[in-house]
Amino acid sequence: MAMIEELVAAAREGTDRRRAIVSLAQLEEQIGGREDDRRPFNEALTRPGLSLIAEFKRRSPSVGDIRAGADVAEIVSAYERGGAAALSVLTEEAHFGGSLEDLAAARAATGLPILRKDFVVEPYQLYEAAASGADAVLLIVAALPDEELEHLHDEARGIDLDVVVEVHSDDELDTALNIGAEVLGINNRNLADFSVDLRTTFELMPDVPAGKTVVSESGIADSDQLSELAEIGVDAVLIGETLMRADDPEAAVRNLLAGEEPTSEYQL
Repeated sequence: MAMIEELVAAAREGTDRRRAIVSLAQLEEQIGGREDDRRPFNEALTRPGLSLIAEFKRRSPSVGDIRAGADVAEIVSAYERGGAAALSVLTEEAHFGGSLEDLAAARAATGLPILRKDFVVEPYQLYEAAASGADAVLLIVAALPDEELEHLHDEARGIDLDVVVEVHSDDELDTALNIGAEVLGINNRNLADFSVDLRTTFELMPDVPAGKTVVSESGIADSDQLSELAEIGVDAVLIGETLMRADDPEAAVRNLLAGEEPTSEYQL
């Protein structure tokens, strides 16, 4: 089984398990009054300069543990103090060690808008995201048939969740544009083999229509890369591992945004 298929299968299994405990009707009731507490995620990506989405991620299939025992509130508060525009929180359990509890803890600890990063394959997960404090969700073109992708995109917008639609190729970009995606996440990581190549963003950017918001994801670790991405019109970058490994995440965010090299003294 290819990695992306394994990740999608795990997402469906986890969703079934959680749905047996909390019904969709219960989630719908929980999000009834969230309009008064929304933090516009998309707007945070279009402020002047390159916006940084700082990610909380415990581990990944490609590198294993990143920061074992990390405290969500401590890390995301540091990101906010350092100048991050938004947060991304990994909630996938089986391969990334995340949880919806991490998402809720991040919501309680900061005032930044939050992206739920997971392999969202069912509408139930959208309601989970909203109920746990997410302002946006990630939809991955490679993980979904076109019709399901469009349905999930429309349903997310229907419950006031912003959506980042993730692509890795020209064909996937076309699919994202066809469903009306406003925020495009260009993943420099190939989910088939987890290899990373920053050139993916540079190759796809010329095909992105004017007016779309672009987030470059994966493989970004220094300020020179941020400058190069800003020069070609990228609006935001999503950085996780570099910041999670930093001895001082607040300083790492600040240094990246100020054009300095982040420190990476944290020892696993």
